[in-house]
Amino acid sequence: MSEDTITQLPDPSGFSRDPLSDLIRGGARKLIEQAVEAELATLLAAFADHKLEDGRARLVRHGHLPEREIMTGVGPVAVKVPRVRDRRPGEDRITFTPSILPRYLRRAKSVEELLPWLYLKGVSTGDFSEALAALLGPDAKGLSAKTITRLKADWWEGYGAWQKRDLGARRFLYIWADGVYFKPRMAEEKQCVLVVVGADEYGRKELLAMTDGVRESTQSWREVLLDLKRRGLEQDPKLAIGDGALGFWTALREVFATTKEQRCWLHKTMNVLNALPKSMQAKAKAHLHDIWQAETRATAGAAFDHFVEVYGVKWDKAVAKLAKDRDALLSFYDFPAEHWKHIRTSNPIESTFATVRHRTKRTKGCLSRKTGLAMAFKLMMSAQKKWRKLDGRNRLPEVISGVEFRDGVRHLHTAA
Repeated sequence: MSEDTITQLPDPSGFSRDPLSDLIRGGARKLIEQAVEAELATLLAAFADHKLEDGRARLVRHGHLPEREIMTGVGPVAVKVPRVRDRRPGEDRITFTPSILPRYLRRAKSVEELLPWLYLKGVSTGDFSEALAALLGPDAKGLSAKTITRLKADWWEGYGAWQKRDLGARRFLYIWADGVYFKPRMAEEKQCVLVVVGADEYGRKELLAMTDGVRESTQSWREVLLDLKRRGLEQDPKLAIGDGALGFWTALREVFATTKEQRCWLHKTMNVLNALPKSMQAKAKAHLHDIWQAETRATAGAAFDHFVEVYGVKWDKAVAKLAKDRDALLSFYDFPAEHWKHIRTSNPIESTFATVRHRTKRTKGCLSRKTGLAMAFKLMMSAQKKWRKLDGRNRLPEVISGVEFRDGVRHLHTAA
């Protein structure tokens, strides 16, 4: 029988191995080996002049440790770590542990970042091994329910340490705030996660605070902001961005009295459109777009007045939602134009949780308070690595020093 008439049956495990995945795993193994060998060569070179009394080298290679598998985003990758032998007797013997392969590492961080997403999307602890086997292959080992429980405990411990970190050496100019609800899966129905993200004097965005609160009450937000102040955020941020939840803004005025307020255009647009009939929403959205995309405050004001005039007679409730925050919606004109796309919305928070909000609607089971916070913390830490720095970072020293901006441009005062 010729080879081209032989039909290959599918793998009964349901996982299809393909040459590309094998190639990627093989490449990953070679890269790991190269990195480990380079690190070992550096160590041996550092001790090249250390000799024993008989002239032999003190530190030499000594085979390899037993091969072990590291679970990565492309499946299991087998690695071997070389050993060294310190010939000099004594207690302070030199050993070799590669920085990229700690002794007890069994799982790459990319896999650990996958677990919170699976959990929040409804995969129970007992189903993790099956879910990961479908994603990473049948060799996804070591992910039993007990292992997942230990991981969640580690995440909670990491979250607790992160909550106590000192912020005194940093200056944060902009902060974004939002309350994120996991209502379908949180054990406490009214519980939400209060999130604050900041941008420092170098334009770097960073998660500053994340805790649970009773809805978005003033007291809950006050506790969050006071804790930031206690940990070193003593100078008032220049601008705070968030939706219209009254709890945050009342607390902000009490704790950071000089911070200006910018209402999130994303939230405001949704609130206004929800008060209009569907037949009018596309047209109204374009008119709202004309306001916050205007190049000057005067042009934005004219577009604002036009919206009120067009929709105010029939849909006064929709117009009222917009008009009540008029000044706070246009605060961004007092800051550099390069920063506008960052400070007009609470997008750093909203985009991170958008997928979770959509996909937790039909999930099974429920999250405890600790598990919910630990999962949200892991998601934010993962997302933070991909956050873009602020554009126009050269403008940040001007913002710090209190330079006046009008319509996004530095205003030069002229003598009378």
